[in-house]
Amino acid sequence: MSNPQDTDQHTDQSYTRSDSQTRTDVTAPIPSEELLSTDTVAETTIAETDPPKSATRVALGWVTMLAAALALALLLRSVLFQAYYIRFTSMEPTLQNGDRVLVQKAGNSLDRGDLIVFGRPSGVSGMQSDDLIKRVIALPGEVIKLQEGVVYINNQRLHEPYLDSNRITTGDLSVACPEMVGEGCLVGENEVFVMGDNRTNSTDSRTFGPILTNQIVGQAILRLWPIGDFGRI
Repeated sequence: MSNPQDTDQHTDQSYTRSDSQTRTDVTAPIPSEELLSTDTVAETTIAETDPPKSATRVALGWVTMLAAALALALLLRSVLFQAYYIRFTSMEPTLQNGDRVLVQKAGNSLDRGDLIVFGRPSGVSGMQSDDLIKRVIALPGEVIKLQEGVVYINNQRLHEPYLDSNRITTGDLSVACPEMVGEGCLVGENEVFVMGDNRTNSTDSRTFGPILTNQIVGQAILRLWPIGDFGRI
């Protein structure tokens, strides 16, 4: 027969163990891996529940991009480059009627042989808004003379490989030249003397005299069309 006191002690010990075990379970630390995992799940859930962009926001983004592209194109056109359409034959055989060229706006120094675009001089037939394109033949301070169908610069014959082999250059320079030196025309400071490559069908400095450099829009540097002739000119 058991002693009641022993029973009570047993009971107290059992309760004490049970209470200790309970406290241990409640206060046991949660492993750090579980905290990281929980945070990751929470972040993923937030990301997955972000609302999609509205159609208005998408459209506004496209409009902004197109406006920026248009502004850049206008800036390039007004400051750096401009495309021109050739409508006449005065630059044949170098440029044909219907060609398109890219013109670099004025700013670079000019050399003999450059193709330049400039404002139409007053008195020249055609629409005043239509610019002209010609080749630089004589530079400031030089004397240009035409003799027996050949161009001379400072009494030196000018080599012109861009002309057809049978092309000759004629004209009376005294008609429009502000200052004649003997039979030649003196190109003034800040002026250039220009001519078309199609010498028998070109209205140029032989008709309207040397042009001022501040009339120059820019230099034709590239043929854009026809695509088969794309390249520098």
